[in-house]
Amino acid sequence: MSTPTIVQRLAAVADDVRRGGLPGDLRQDVARRVLDLIGNSLAATGLPPARAVTAYVRAAGGTPEAVAIGTGLRVPAANAALVNGTLAHSLDFDDTHLPSVLHPSSPVVPAALAVAEARGASGAALLDAAGMGIEVAVRLGMGGYDRALGNSEFFERGQHATSICGAVGAAVAAAMVGGADADGIAHAAGIAASMGAGLLEANRTGGTVKRVHCGWAAHSGVVAAELARHGLTGPPTVVEGRFGFLHAFCGERADVDAVVDRLGTHWELPGIFFKPYPCNHFTHAGIDAALALRERGVDPAAIESIELGVPSPVLRTIAQPPEDKARPESGYHAAFSGPYTVAAALLGGGGLGLGHEDFTDAAAADETRLALAAKVRCVPDARCDEIFPNQFPAVLRVVLHDDTRHEVRVDVNRGGPGNPLSSAELAAKFALNAAQVSDREDIAAAVLDLAAAPDVAGLMTRVRG
Repeated sequence: MSTPTIVQRLAAVADDVRRGGLPGDLRQDVARRVLDLIGNSLAATGLPPARAVTAYVRAAGGTPEAVAIGTGLRVPAANAALVNGTLAHSLDFDDTHLPSVLHPSSPVVPAALAVAEARGASGAALLDAAGMGIEVAVRLGMGGYDRALGNSEFFERGQHATSICGAVGAAVAAAMVGGADADGIAHAAGIAASMGAGLLEANRTGGTVKRVHCGWAAHSGVVAAELARHGLTGPPTVVEGRFGFLHAFCGERADVDAVVDRLGTHWELPGIFFKPYPCNHFTHAGIDAALALRERGVDPAAIESIELGVPSPVLRTIAQPPEDKARPESGYHAAFSGPYTVAAALLGGGGLGLGHEDFTDAAAADETRLALAAKVRCVPDARCDEIFPNQFPAVLRVVLHDDTRHEVRVDVNRGGPGNPLSSAELAAKFALNAAQVSDREDIAAAVLDLAAAPDVAGLMTRVRG
């Protein structure tokens, strides 16, 4: 027998999980991620990208198979995944895996939810499929992580690894929850590898297209699983081949072995970070440092200058172009600004430190915040470079008008294994996100009890809107 290829090895583990379930307490970990995602999605339903995608699926029509969250619609499963994946990523509040820098739940969970609802699958089957799809996505992301470079090769090339790798993870999840065997799962993954895409230029200079990346990845995953079910096939060497996924996207820097390192015995899933703030994860340590200075009693009106030290690769996302980051054009672009987020945290924000109200267009145009943001200079920091990307650290140095100096260094991000959000904090995050929903406590209870649910229809009806 020939040696199994990488996609065949991934599919074999996925099939084992489909038949026997995730190990240990990983199902409950996935349930917490489903709850986080539904909360993030409910909070994003009024945003322009959500309205645009909803208008598209409404006009497209089709068989009512699955709920598009917050729209009042049941639409074909692939289009439900498109809406829900868009919602999940729209506020940049979704979970993050390090060091691949992927937001894996946003493309994978919507695909699994849509197919589970369309096929009448159990809550346990949904959780198992979503957990494995997330694992596949982040492992593919690790295949593009260059340890010598200290960064993802996807990001070095301007590619959105979340949507590219997420399409494959979504296909694995969709195929599993749809009942495919190992061969079917492998073909779904192989097909989806031709569908993943996403460019990061919108992070730098504007545009709302990035919010749709995870929706398109989820949509692609559902379609790929359906095409495989109807007989379309993918290449067996789709991951490691000369013209396969990793070499095509990452060239010679691809690390093929990382995709299957300790596969089946080590799970990346439990170490994926929950976000406490609805903004780009690179900004979080700076926010934490600013909040710490605020707790010390530092008066923003007394500040002469601010220096934000971050890992060198982070600068292109949260500091460049500097004139745009100092005066973001919208609330969404403010979420990718180191100067703005530091200023907002120093002045006092909402939520768990900063909240949705800090990233409205009106908040981003507030002259008090912008005046303080203009005092922030972003620089590379050597210690941060050593830690990145296993954490997204920062150091904040503030000089007051009287020449008093303060420094706060944050090496470990809030929300990850080294500084986790408590169950109460996660519940508070969901409650804030779902504030407009009257039965949010019942929704939370239903999600956390998914492992015992015979299907997901009741849950999705509650979030239909």
